[in-house]
Amino acid sequence: MNKAGWLALACAIAAVPALQGCLPFAAVGIGTAVSSANDRRTSGTQIEDEGIELRASNRITERWGDKVHINVTSFNRAVLLSGEVSSAAIKAEVEKLASGVQNVRGITNEIEVAGISTLPARANDSFITSKVKARFVDANQFNPFHVKVVTENRTVYLIGIVTEAEAKAATELARTTGGARKVVRLFEYCKVTDEACWPPAKVPEQQQVPPRK
Repeated sequence: MNKAGWLALACAIAAVPALQGCLPFAAVGIGTAVSSANDRRTSGTQIEDEGIELRASNRITERWGDKVHINVTSFNRAVLLSGEVSSAAIKAEVEKLASGVQNVRGITNEIEVAGISTLPARANDSFITSKVKARFVDANQFNPFHVKVVTENRTVYLIGIVTEAEAKAATELARTTGGARKVVRLFEYCKVTDEACWPPAKVPEQQQVPPRK
């Protein structure tokens, strides 16, 4: 796929949360399939992560409803909690609840004790995420599907299984994106010769590891 194709697809996928009711199911399906094929997690782990996000989000909603604003992001069974709650006690309770979800191996609790964010603020966060992903594609320094981007209150969280070079490039691009307040890296690192780094980083062909069987 050429750069223009990657850019269109990345922007479409980044916009899915805001436009789900408008996008044709076929387009969403194609985007999901491409993203999954380029993911360095196993297919089983990807399914586990989806289950963790769903179960944790449902438990939080059942417990607090719209009194809190929490986003649950699971990658390789490590969970990022972001959003806003009204007290430190609730923040701790949310972490405990998420920790109890099956298959969770760790929690990064970035929840803020603050007023619930407005819809315009959340829309701006989604826009920042889209800009970061678009810059990843335009820079063409690494596969954009290897880095997951989550933005909360203009803080950009970068998540993925990456090489040191990929992490450095992604961080610099996110840091210099308009609107981003700061960047938090939640990467897991691999070497280009590791099986965990398949699909491979952008390295000479002779250094690339063979595809998974």
